[in-house]
Amino acid sequence: MALKDRYHIVLFDGVCNLCNSAVDFIIRKDRGAYFKVGALQSEAGKEVLAEFQVKEDYLDSLIYIHQDKIYYRSRAALEISRKLSGLWPLAYGLIVIPAFIRDPIYDWIARNRYKWFGKRELCRFPTEEERAKFLD
Repeated sequence: MALKDRYHIVLFDGVCNLCNSAVDFIIRKDRGAYFKVGALQSEAGKEVLAEFQVKEDYLDSLIYIHQDKIYYRSRAALEISRKLSGLWPLAYGLIVIPAFIRDPIYDWIARNRYKWFGKRELCRFPTEEERAKFLD
């Protein structure tokens, strides 16, 4: 059975501080052990991108994959919220806001993420405790 069939996969920009903080949050709120995360720049991330015919240098958005479905931008964030512990599944209710309204806000934040939150020199390396949550 393929990884995408067993887990909910989240691919993120591994050098983005905002993205890394989001991954920390997902790991903390993933009480059901649903998610596997990986940097878009990692070999495992690139393999998943190739399987879904996404350009290898794609860094514009968080990507969420489960089974044969792939989601980008605000839809990816909302889909992820459905599996988090606490009240976070309620955030999925924002799906009623049309993507043509949600995505420009997402894109504005994404365009400014390095300026506002900073950037790392290298992709994140998971700690021993986090290693089971990562693709590679």
